[in-house]
Amino acid sequence: MRIERFRRSCVALLSVSLISVGLQTPAAAGIVGTADAIAVVQQQNDLAVVRDALARADVREQMVTLGVDPAEVDGRLGALTAPELARLAGNIKEAPAGGDSALAILGIVFIVLLVLELTGTIDIFKKT
Repeated sequence: MRIERFRRSCVALLSVSLISVGLQTPAAAGIVGTADAIAVVQQQNDLAVVRDALARADVREQMVTLGVDPAEVDGRLGALTAPELARLAGNIKEAPAGGDSALAILGIVFIVLLVLELTGTIDIFKKT
């Protein structure tokens, strides 16, 4: 009786296995060109640059100040085409990091004053 039950279980399992083999769909694959692969990677990199810039706290604060919902911005990023995304990422990469050249000018003035002090031309930094 046990052997008959085991035999029926094996036949049922084998029948289900054979039926399920016929139900599998074949995979379709195609050749992906190098240019296509590079374009996809470049688009992902551009999207990462834009999302990193928009994730900064000061940028989020400015968006809220201007009345832009940060969740809406994420939705609109997904709707950008590849050239638009590349142009936006390029603009972000080219933007000055400080946003203003006043700090650079102050640094140059400080270096000039320091050099003049060390050469003895002026006496701005008093020695204690």
